[in-house]
Amino acid sequence: MALALANVTCVAIGGRGLLIEGPPGSGKSTLALQLIDRGAALVGDDGVSLDLRDGRLWAAPPPNIAGKLEIRGIGIVALPAAQAPVALVLSLGQSVPRLPEAGSTRWLGRTIPQLAFLAGDPASAIRAEYALTHFGLG
Repeated sequence: MALALANVTCVAIGGRGLLIEGPPGSGKSTLALQLIDRGAALVGDDGVSLDLRDGRLWAAPPPNIAGKLEIRGIGIVALPAAQAPVALVLSLGQSVPRLPEAGSTRWLGRTIPQLAFLAGDPASAIRAEYALTHFGLG
């Protein structure tokens, strides 16, 4: 069984998937681009396919947009595409608690840690990497 998600972007960092969700224009692709610049691999931009493999929730690029990343003001660029087990969901918003606690979300019967996240500042990518290390599944 597979599940297609829209309005989400996902990158792989060290073999672990970081799913970024938020409304259009919230900074999902920009955060992904910052993370790719720091060594992450693109899984999917503005959509991912989820499925279960060996009891874990995996994210893969949908075939129609595999390897495509939209860079606002530049256009769509081609990048290598990866797949990864989902370790953390960052939910982009306008404000977040100073010291947040991770919540969770559930897809295909698997619970994944979820964290409210504010993107758009120069340290967003570094903070996202720390969030994955601190709150993400191993």
